[in-house]
Amino acid sequence: MIVREGAGNAGGGRWRPGYSAAAVVFAIGMAGTTLPTPLYGLYQEQIGFSELLVTVIFAVYAVAVITVLLVVGNYSDEVGRRPVLLCAMAVSAASAGCFLLQGGLPLLFAGRLLSGCAAGLLSGAATAAVIELAGPGQKARAGFAATAANMGGLGCGPLLSGLLAQYTPWPLMLPFWVHLGLVAVATGITWFLPETVAEPKSWPPLTPQGVTVPPEVKGVFTPAALAAFAGFALLGLFTAVATSFVSQTLGVHNLAVSGAVVFSVFLASTVGQSLTQRIGARLALPVGCGILVVGLLLVASSLIAESMLLLVLGALCGGTGQGLAFRAALTQVSSAAPAQHRGGTISAFFVVAYAGISVPVVGVGAMATWLGLRQAGLIFTGCVMLLAAGAGAYAARRSPAGGVIGRE
Repeated sequence: MIVREGAGNAGGGRWRPGYSAAAVVFAIGMAGTTLPTPLYGLYQEQIGFSELLVTVIFAVYAVAVITVLLVVGNYSDEVGRRPVLLCAMAVSAASAGCFLLQGGLPLLFAGRLLSGCAAGLLSGAATAAVIELAGPGQKARAGFAATAANMGGLGCGPLLSGLLAQYTPWPLMLPFWVHLGLVAVATGITWFLPETVAEPKSWPPLTPQGVTVPPEVKGVFTPAALAAFAGFALLGLFTAVATSFVSQTLGVHNLAVSGAVVFSVFLASTVGQSLTQRIGARLALPVGCGILVVGLLLVASSLIAESMLLLVLGALCGGTGQGLAFRAALTQVSSAAPAQHRGGTISAFFVVAYAGISVPVVGVGAMATWLGLRQAGLIFTGCVMLLAAGAGAYAARRSPAGGVIGRE
């Protein structure tokens, strides 16, 4: 891959959008993937399906993300960032169209599948575009802008749809019309973004990168991937079934409140990622896992005590721990991987992370049909606590090389 450094300043002195504009595109695209979160209860009332099916619909999204990462995760290195970003915007618009036209489960599944494809396309291309459009001395800020756009966008989706669904007459329509408008804006921004791949090819054949973990990386990869799995499991829990917890267990039926609860965990994740640079990746991974465990304890306590306050505190605490651990884990894995295997190693890391956002959540849905949502949530938090504690303890005992995030 040949990349033009400082491409945001290209164009003979004419202003062109920089890394912050690319981050806005990233955030808008990711917001669309979580837009349905507060609406699942309304879909259940309208169509009639179980809590298990809610989590299966959500898991379709994660399967699509993993598939796209494995098949076309490196495609923007060949064709350029802008074509892949434009394709992601088109897929995101098609996803919104499915939700607008839905009259049953088939289009719900199609909408989630397409939103997962959009997220998979954005994860690699948008992250690379944000970082590559940064000028000299801006790389660290651009790296945080990329992660903040990712998590911030995921958090803004439920907040936006919850407010629109609660306080407008068109709860299942207006959120997606608004998103289509935002996608149109993002498409316009993308059109004017400088291309950072110097010699893009015209739609070369796909070369799936698969999953590769070199032997010399496995000592770092294992605790990092386990921490990512645990953290993404928490995000998956809030994204897939938080509204059901809030309404069924806590008795709060305001969709704006449900959206705000989900928003809080992603906001906290963004804050946690911003703190990782100060702490350093070696310490941030075990510390993040420890904070994640405390957050999960608070979530479990909220289910036992039926307390909204404890749930919000659990979201804030757990999200902060997830953000700390996630950015530290990604830093350690990417630093330890040999250059020739870095892409495959990072892909393997994200595959484990997105497995964490889907597999445990489907388990919660299955248990909820037999034990009830409250008991299923308690079992879930207990299992993820053990996993996060084990990953944190293992990381604390090791001293991986290359674990400190660089400062400007």
